[in-house]
Amino acid sequence: MSEGFEHVGFEESVWVRPKTRGGKHGEDIYVSSHVDDCLICCKSTTTMNKFKQELLTRFQGTDEGEVKEYLGCEIIRDRAARTGKMVHAGYAERVLRTFGMWDCNPVLTPMDPNVRLTKRDSPEVVDPRLHRRMRSIVGCLLYLVNMTRPDLAFTYSQLSKFVQSPGPVHLAAAERALAYLRGIYNEGITYCDPGEDCRNKLTG
Repeated sequence: MSEGFEHVGFEESVWVRPKTRGGKHGEDIYVSSHVDDCLICCKSTTTMNKFKQELLTRFQGTDEGEVKEYLGCEIIRDRAARTGKMVHAGYAERVLRTFGMWDCNPVLTPMDPNVRLTKRDSPEVVDPRLHRRMRSIVGCLLYLVNMTRPDLAFTYSQLSKFVQSPGPVHLAAAERALAYLRGIYNEGITYCDPGEDCRNKLTG
């Protein structure tokens, strides 16, 4: 705050120093912090490097250079095409191996369109091992949904309704989501230059 940074909206771990303080247009500096990891973004390399030097004189740390991974998320940049891709391939593979789903047959949809999950499929007494597996799978899906896999958001919302008292039908649906993930575990979100011809455009 002493350097002129302010929170971005309600997100208290993302900061911005507006260009009005930084100088010329395009010199806004964004800082995302998570415990002891910081991600610094700025259009001007000179402005960013100057800020990094100032930061490292006040706090002990290291400059890891251009970002390749952040919070377990791999970041792949193609400067020629002006794109940036965020994927959780490594994390997704670990999840699939942990639950014994790495060698499964992939499916094309995260949920079976002919199956409707209901409380009628919840047993009166829940199998502790089934319960633990269900909760773990749903927790892993949440991490993916929050970062790079919005295609699993609806499935997560449905599965999360039954984590307190899951039955075999609910667990089968959770494992199907993993089978879907296995087919495209290395997919993610690609951001491109607004001036380029993007295949997918997000407008707000």
